[in-house]
Amino acid sequence: QVQLVESGGGLVQTGGSLRLSCTASAPTYSVLRMAWFRQAPGKEREFVAAFGRSGDMTDYAVDVAGRFTLSRDSAKSTCYLQMNDLAPEDTAVYYCAVRTSDSEIYSSTRAYGLWGQGTQVTVSS
Repeated sequence: QVQLVESGGGLVQTGGSLRLSCTASAPTYSVLRMAWFRQAPGKEREFVAAFGRSGDMTDYAVDVAGRFTLSRDSAKSTCYLQMNDLAPEDTAVYYCAVRTSDSEIYSSTRAYGLWGQGTQVTVSS
């Protein structure tokens, strides 16, 4: 069974940067189906970023647009989330996921049937 492994989380000060990585254990799914979500304590899991179906576009949640950048290395079955200008509100567990349903909107967790274990991002003020 394909597994997703995230890495790159950690503790950073406000205004700092981190780069998260997500690697699939097998190239079963296109990297274009990968996306990032996050979940802060006491809150629901929320959409962060995803690739457009054609791969020439990316989409971001409103509160990370302009600060976060999604990229990929298809040969390595890996996607990256570069996070700049981090703020305490970005503190959360970040999850990589693969979209397995095309009948749900891409920003909904219901579209994703494969999830990584999550990586903690903590931004101190």
